[in-house]
Amino acid sequence: MTDADILDSRYAWVRLAISLTIATIGNVGMWAIVVIMPAVQAEFGIARADASLPYTMTMVGFAVGNLLIGRIVDRLGITTALIAAALLISGSTALAALSPSVLVLSVLQLLIGFGSSASFGPLMADVSLWFLKRRGIAVAVTASGNYLSGAIWPIILASVLAEQGWRAVYVVLAVVTLATVVPLALLLRRRVPLGARAHADQVSGVRAKAAGFSPRVLMFLLGAAGIGCCVAMSMPQVHIVSLCVDLGYGPAVGGQMLSLMLLGGVVSRLMSGFVADRLGGVMTLLIGSGLQCLALFLYLPAGGLVSLYTVSMIFGLSQGGIVPSYALVVREYMPSQEAGQRVGFVLMMTILGMALGGWMSGWIFDVTGSYQMAFINGIIWNFLNIAIMAMILMRTRPRKPRNVAVA
Repeated sequence: MTDADILDSRYAWVRLAISLTIATIGNVGMWAIVVIMPAVQAEFGIARADASLPYTMTMVGFAVGNLLIGRIVDRLGITTALIAAALLISGSTALAALSPSVLVLSVLQLLIGFGSSASFGPLMADVSLWFLKRRGIAVAVTASGNYLSGAIWPIILASVLAEQGWRAVYVVLAVVTLATVVPLALLLRRRVPLGARAHADQVSGVRAKAAGFSPRVLMFLLGAAGIGCCVAMSMPQVHIVSLCVDLGYGPAVGGQMLSLMLLGGVVSRLMSGFVADRLGGVMTLLIGSGLQCLALFLYLPAGGLVSLYTVSMIFGLSQGGIVPSYALVVREYMPSQEAGQRVGFVLMMTILGMALGGWMSGWIFDVTGSYQMAFINGIIWNFLNIAIMAMILMRTRPRKPRNVAVA
């Protein structure tokens, strides 16, 4: 077996399955805070924007972690990064259970978010190195771990929250993370051969310069697009539980709605992986952004229980494939030795968009007394994303040669 034969091999698929399991567990810290947000607001007697601060800090840590841990993965491999992240998450969640104020909880959520990031962008970057023909679906499956985490854990944690309170939720997370992620990470110690990397780069090609963009310029454009799409994306994901509480449906219903939304996101991510293997990352990303914008419009008239469940499912099915597509665009246009840091930067910007949007929606609610303007704000930011991706698509699509008249 040559180095190139390891790409898309049986080992690569086994590695993908392990990575999916790690992602499902390792991302729970960023979803737990959404579930406990109403309980935290009630205990500390604070405004909705202040209650959103721990989530915002989680996403800031998650964003920075994607960049910095991505660089570590490029140098030391994914196993070292995952073990260190598991230790950080476990220690931080244990301390968060003792938080005396929302400020202390926010600082600890920053650390939890930083550690959780190892199971997102860096893990996607690592998986992308082991696939060529099926890279789109492989990255999509790994990214689905984030949504599976959000779909499964809120239901599990809701019962703990109802019976023992939000602090008990964090004790459970501390134990589960340490007991599972460390042994699974040890199974990923093998590094992709240099020959396989060279083969993948040769087949894929580094096309950004040929399209009129340097890798750095394209990276910054993708980052700006990522902020736009994820400010929009954060409104339903971060505030759906609080919205249900405001409407009198309760946090359990909100948690179910969030799980339904994220299960739809899993389906969307898997479908987008198949689409990306045929149409490419840029086109897949643009399709997802357009569908997300349409789903946000549907939230405006929704208010009944059935309509909210329905629109939440539509939203999940619309937007799930957007963020993984950024990683695919980076891998399609940039060399593999820069995968960790380039993917990390772009995903950092998407997560900063989630952080900004999560706080912004809470602030708009405090000012206006409802989430209507928050949804409209998300739609406006979504149009920014669509405009940037449309420009990139027009610049990077193959051009037909002009006919030259012969004298």
